[in-house]
Amino acid sequence: MKPVGRVSIVDTVINELRAELARGTWQVGDRIPPEGKLAETLGVSRLSVREAVRVLVHAGLLTTRQGDGTYVTATDEGQVALRRHFDRARTADILAVRRGLDVVAARLAATQRTDDDLAALREAMERREAAGRAGDLDAFTDADVDFHLRIAEASHNPLLSDLYRNMSDALWETVKANQCMDDAGDDPFHTSLFEAVRAGDPVAATAAVLGILDDYPEAQE
Repeated sequence: MKPVGRVSIVDTVINELRAELARGTWQVGDRIPPEGKLAETLGVSRLSVREAVRVLVHAGLLTTRQGDGTYVTATDEGQVALRRHFDRARTADILAVRRGLDVVAARLAATQRTDDDLAALREAMERREAAGRAGDLDAFTDADVDFHLRIAEASHNPLLSDLYRNMSDALWETVKANQCMDDAGDDPFHTSLFEAVRAGDPVAATAAVLGILDDYPEAQE
């Protein structure tokens, strides 16, 4: 980042931070540099950085965690608006959108996945299984959503990955509410999805992901 001038300092810092988000310097979930580091890099006071961060938190682009730092929640206002739509949507509508995204993601992942993608999928699936055995619903939900997000990322379609990431909070709520952890020990579909992606079989991957979604009560109405 280039040091900014002294005219409209806070607004300039806000614009510079927005530009860094748009350029992908920090991705959703990343922790941005601490206040002092940003102030040094930009050549402004810590107070100016603090005010700029406060504005971006209010805009929904950043979130602060007490004692932990500031994290990216969205890289532009369009993502914020989309997430708010998902927050207000009915579960049945979320599942209908997810159905379309998951089918496309599974088919593409089966043909585009790399060895690194498979390792990430295996890690998420193992966390999901461990959380199910431990009866930790929040950890199970985190791992379940991570698994499906990594399927989307294995598609190597950036637009698809972004859409899926933007609805991840809504997915978290539907997974937790569905209590699918109860079936974690008797769930062939996630394993089948992983095996189909590993084997490069888009037809089997589609069948597995549809089996997962059809298990939701709302999908059976």
